[in-house]
Amino acid sequence: MGQREQATDGEVVRAVLAGDVEQYAVLVHRYRDRYARFAARMLGSLDAAEDAVQDAFVRAFDQLAQCREPAKFAGWLFLILRNRCFAEQRRRTREGRGLEATDEAIAGPDRPDGNVEQIEQAHALERALVDLTPEQREVFVLKHVEGLAYDEIAGMTGATVASLKMRMHRAYDRLRELLKEHT
Repeated sequence: MGQREQATDGEVVRAVLAGDVEQYAVLVHRYRDRYARFAARMLGSLDAAEDAVQDAFVRAFDQLAQCREPAKFAGWLFLILRNRCFAEQRRRTREGRGLEATDEAIAGPDRPDGNVEQIEQAHALERALVDLTPEQREVFVLKHVEGLAYDEIAGMTGATVASLKMRMHRAYDRLRELLKEHT
């Protein structure tokens, strides 16, 4: 790893703003995969997720001077991506196309040590996630896929911890209903 790979987000952002635009690749490398997982689960498609992440990075680069806290670049980029995912979901709804969990968006390659029943349960859960509201799906993915605490999610989304817990409660209820239908 190069010296810039060890640099903080704030240092990299300041370097880019000072004219060293190639350093932006450090931020792309640092966050692309993590945010692609989030977008894939929000949008139900790896292709749509790749487009959303790419668009978010382009928008972030174009608006980098507006990032008031360079040290918090990851959260700022997340909000851009989140807005892009919600916009895509609204567009699909207007066009009469809902989200569809495609096998490609499901957690990735099947683990060789996983049994068939566990794999089928994971696929059923991924398909059920697309029937949640975008807000419910977002908190579920951030909590259970990304492993974030409620206070971290609140800091990223601007929602209160209480409202996030309510969304999660409703998500659990809806997922239970949907999974009963599929069994």
